[in-house]
Order: sequence, then C-alpha cells, then structure tokens
Amino acid sequence: MRITGEIRVPGDKSISHRAFMLGALAQGATVVRGALESLDVRSTRRALETLGARIEKAGDAWRVTGGSLCEPAAVIDAGNSGTT
Repeated sequence: MRITGEIRVPGDKSISHRAFMLGALAQGATVVRGALESLDVRSTRRALETLGARIEKAGDAWRVTGGSLCEPAAVIDAGNSGTT
C-alpha cells in the first residue's frame, strides 16, 4: 500500500525566537512561517515591538518589519522567558 500526503511539524521555540530577532534587525520586511506560538515567543515579539519592530500576523505567517530599532523608553518585560 502506498501512503501519500503532507505533514507539518510544529514550530520550534529556539528557531522562532531567532527568526523574529533576525527579522527585527533586517532592513525591510521578513516573513516568518511556522513559528511556534508560545508564551516565550510572544514575550520576544512584544520585546521587539518595544524596541521599534513592527510584527503583524498575516494569515498563517508573521510579517516582521525591522531595521529601525531604538532604545526602549521603559524596562522590557520578558515574562518568564529565559531566551527573550
């Protein structure tokens, strides 16, 4: 019997952190697909937004517009994330 199909594996927390961080550092827009949507990754997204990155959900992906990070006006809350 032949088996065919498609499988998607869940996103990885470490790779998701890095993808958002690199997107925030890059000039222009970066599309991140398959990112893990965990509390730690959410903390990273919020921290990057506090630094000036724009991060928007775009269907099943995320659009990160970076390149203009700035010093935050207040302390950044990283939640319980050790990576953020």
